[in-house]
Amino acid sequence: MLCSKCRRRAVIYQRYSGLHLCKAHFIADFEAKAKRAIRTHHWIIPDDRIAVALSGGKDSSALLFFLKKLIGARRDVSLSAITIDEGIQGYRDSHVAAHIAESIGIELVTASFKEMFGVTVDEVVKAKGDRLSCSYCGVLRRQCLNRIAKDHGFTKLALGFNLDDEAQSVLMNVLRGDADRLLRPADPVAGLVPRIRPFLYIPEREVALYAFLHVEGFEIGRCPYSHNALRADVRVLLNDYDWRHPSTKYALVNLGERLASCRAISKTRASPCPTCGEPSIGECRSCRMLQEVLNG
Repeated sequence: MLCSKCRRRAVIYQRYSGLHLCKAHFIADFEAKAKRAIRTHHWIIPDDRIAVALSGGKDSSALLFFLKKLIGARRDVSLSAITIDEGIQGYRDSHVAAHIAESIGIELVTASFKEMFGVTVDEVVKAKGDRLSCSYCGVLRRQCLNRIAKDHGFTKLALGFNLDDEAQSVLMNVLRGDADRLLRPADPVAGLVPRIRPFLYIPEREVALYAFLHVEGFEIGRCPYSHNALRADVRVLLNDYDWRHPSTKYALVNLGERLASCRAISKTRASPCPTCGEPSIGECRSCRMLQEVLNG
């Protein structure tokens, strides 16, 4: 097929827009969407020190490349990366993230669950089974990233979440009937380094293509425990529905943002956990989970 804009060979077809795009027009469209998200949410301001949560996968690798291209020449904003070793044998190779960061010319900060919490995901699974492995990993990973970001003075934590991830999260909260999460405002939380998600409005397949065009050596495989997650079921359900009804994922993300803007409805506030000091709404999930694992 030919590009809808210049008649050169197309590299992608966007079902939601009806456009075939060549490499040059795809990159321009992709980067325009990411820049628009940053402008709309005021995610990057002067004197920011931004850290990308770099797993070595397609999303975070593409994000690191994009942000380096966007702000690499700016003197008033700095860019680094953080990689976390969760302790999953045969899955996470920290050398991959290190190679990607070095090839893009970005400083990399490393940490691990074992160093920070004294336990790995494999050890959690051995102690508690793999049914809730993604829940444990997600909670501990968020706390680990936040601690590292605060310790190094980063002002923003950039996550490679894409349109599919965000749409899945909204639908998961609906299926669980989790009104608190749906209505939780995106306002800053004391003690929590603000998150930014420049790929918020970009489909996963487009992020993957952008990564293939610009980054070499990123990891492709999924975590061996991910089949247990509710997200895996929601991904299949949503992809099937979106194939028949393009723009469904955009509609879900827009719904999530509109609900989160209802600030008057949400009355929950985060406070420091007396044990770990990290911000928490109610009982600290990470401390509870660690106690469950350590106490068997």
